[in-house]
Amino acid sequence: MSTTAPAVPTAPAVAVADELDGLLAERLTPALLAALDRDEEFPAGPLALLDAFGLPAHYVPAEHGGRLTDHEVLLGLWRTLARRDLTLAVAHGKTYLGTAPVWIAGSERQCRELAGRVLGGARVAWALSEPGHGADLLANEATAVRTGSGSGSGDGTDNTDNTDGWRLDGTKWPINNATRGSHLTVLARTGEPGHPRAHSLLLVDKAALDPAAHRPLPKARTHGIRGVDISGIEFTGAVLPADALLGAEGTGTETVLRALQLTRTMCAALSLGAGEHALRLTAEFAAERIIQQKPLAERAHVRAVLARCGALLAATEAAAITGVRSAHALTGELSVVSAVVKGLAPTLVDGLIGELAELLGSRSFLTDVYRDGAFQKVWRDHQIVAVFDGSTPVNRNALALQFPRLVRSFAAGTADAEGLAEAAAAGTPPRPLDRTALALLSRTGCSTVQSLPALAAELAVDGAPEALLDQVRDLVGLADELHWRLAEVRPAAHPEHEAYELAAGYELLYAAAAALRLWHANRAGHPDEPLWQDALWIRAALRELLGRLAARLDREAPAAAADDDLLTDRMAAAVLRGVREHTPVTPFGTPLATEDQS
Repeated sequence: MSTTAPAVPTAPAVAVADELDGLLAERLTPALLAALDRDEEFPAGPLALLDAFGLPAHYVPAEHGGRLTDHEVLLGLWRTLARRDLTLAVAHGKTYLGTAPVWIAGSERQCRELAGRVLGGARVAWALSEPGHGADLLANEATAVRTGSGSGSGDGTDNTDNTDGWRLDGTKWPINNATRGSHLTVLARTGEPGHPRAHSLLLVDKAALDPAAHRPLPKARTHGIRGVDISGIEFTGAVLPADALLGAEGTGTETVLRALQLTRTMCAALSLGAGEHALRLTAEFAAERIIQQKPLAERAHVRAVLARCGALLAATEAAAITGVRSAHALTGELSVVSAVVKGLAPTLVDGLIGELAELLGSRSFLTDVYRDGAFQKVWRDHQIVAVFDGSTPVNRNALALQFPRLVRSFAAGTADAEGLAEAAAAGTPPRPLDRTALALLSRTGCSTVQSLPALAAELAVDGAPEALLDQVRDLVGLADELHWRLAEVRPAAHPEHEAYELAAGYELLYAAAAALRLWHANRAGHPDEPLWQDALWIRAALRELLGRLAARLDREAPAAAADDDLLTDRMAAAVLRGVREHTPVTPFGTPLATEDQS
């Protein structure tokens, strides 16, 4: 791959997200987005606006002429878009997913040519799924057979010099962008069924195919993201050139698993945006709704829900930021980190949206009463995020396979100190992403979790608030017990139910450790922000995570702090202030532009 300097420098994460948000506030009204959803219409106009803004450049690595040098910047852009409309984020962002394996396994020419297409507005699909097979990619039936003089050994040998091309047959469904995408990265079987290297990836340019060799499958009607092109494609004797192959023959599954580490981590942006949208809608309603001459927002129960949901969103944010920065700084550990973040983010956000819906009551599902039905839309739209790029059970299964290494590394205190510091330095440019360092299994476990005991000792020396230190001591105790239980799980390709429960506990532990390290590394830079004063957000986030982790381990929740009620009230006040003043509602969030401000 080329190592030339970026053609276009990457803008700071906050600045570029603010620029996008201002454009969205000016051009996309809630009524317009609601109408597109109601009519199940593909959002062609809004997507063209995003193209004109230059969002596709953030899907293309800088060495190929794009602006992708920092996944935290892309996280911020997707989150900004998702808090306006999750449908747009899913419809536009799919191109990043479709191109991710090309940047990993493609030749210099393949990368250069696809980069040019994407920068020109081309949409790319990732054609993995097939009817009847779901997440079991090894059971896929679509085939790519060599044509000409090549011999399809299926042993992983790159024989492209001895073949005229490939014949592609089979069906891919359901696929985002299958019909509207101009290119697809297709996983197809090139070897004998059951062979460990039986599948390969091919880059398909639909414009270069015989029109009779492929046909689109109808758009699937969906509960949420109604306007997105969720459809399929059927190939019948589609002839591809020899150089359509991405990487060596037989390496398709490995490339997919490496690419998924990046895409799964980035999916957290969708949950962050959806969660923030739901929280702002509900807090605004609670502040405006008067019952018995008193705003709902002044009632204890309502404030408790707003505080809890704000804290859970902060915890999700901490895990997401640490995760995407770990892609650069702790790349070899991303097989663990990506599974954790992908399992955690939609789970926490689905839960908080459900809690917020109870506060809104009937307005949470009516389409034309409150804010053009925006809440019921984001509630519907977000439910699919847990399924994207491997469902929650799939990710927890992947994590369970690495329990033995996680246990040993935690006991040894294994941690990459330099990588940890970089992962926690939110908002700063990371080191270049080395895609060759993406590994199917982490040799060093998960530094963020494994460094927790050492971080706890450091916080005690640094004079952290005593109430926070109490929480940290509880966290370390639960971490010890969780790893003791992980050690009892017998490794298996299909683990017992207990392994999935413990994987869910590990997700919570990761979020807590990530939040604690982010707070510790960045607290000096936010002295005047309400969420940071007196360790407010980290204490609120740890309170929620500790309670959930204890429940996973069948332990009583840690005792409430003496100022627990005050903590709740202050957290609720911070959320309500952020909504009222259009300022961030999470510790690393960005302001929300309004029509008057843009």
